[in-house]
Amino acid sequence: MRLPAAALALLLAGCASLDGSSLVPGKSTTNDVQALMGQPAQRLTIANGDTVLYYPHGPAGMQTFAVHLSPDGVVKSVDQLLKYENLMKLVPNASTTAQVREDFGPPGIVTRFDRLERDVWQYRMFGASQDPYYLYVQFSYDGIVREVLLMKDYNKEPGGPGSKG
Repeated sequence: MRLPAAALALLLAGCASLDGSSLVPGKSTTNDVQALMGQPAQRLTIANGDTVLYYPHGPAGMQTFAVHLSPDGVVKSVDQLLKYENLMKLVPNASTTAQVREDFGPPGIVTRFDRLERDVWQYRMFGASQDPYYLYVQFSYDGIVREVLLMKDYNKEPGGPGSKG
């Protein structure tokens, strides 16, 4: 099947907009963000009065983009949240569900373990070496992070169960 050149250009332009890279901090507005990226999966108002719009590419995706807007609806920044450097923000016995949701966006999968009285949020991300990983953040029912696990996705390894080689 061959796509006409115009349709192919539109398809590629749509893919390029998923990261918000064409948004201009200090100039682009909420309307520009939603015209480019669509409706956010999550919208939070944070302590300083800013609004953050979250655009996860999950549950199988490896990125979540956060667009920070000033109270007057102007873009302040666009950040990719699921990155190795952000793991330092996860502090067992201190971080809360609200902090994790703000720092990492909505989880790809949430699992409840009633017998352990734990909720586990799963994210997919790249590690420091750009290999694929699963991030599991385990919360007690009081909303406090209890464990953080970063596990390599061996399904993507050459010769692994999910590989084609």
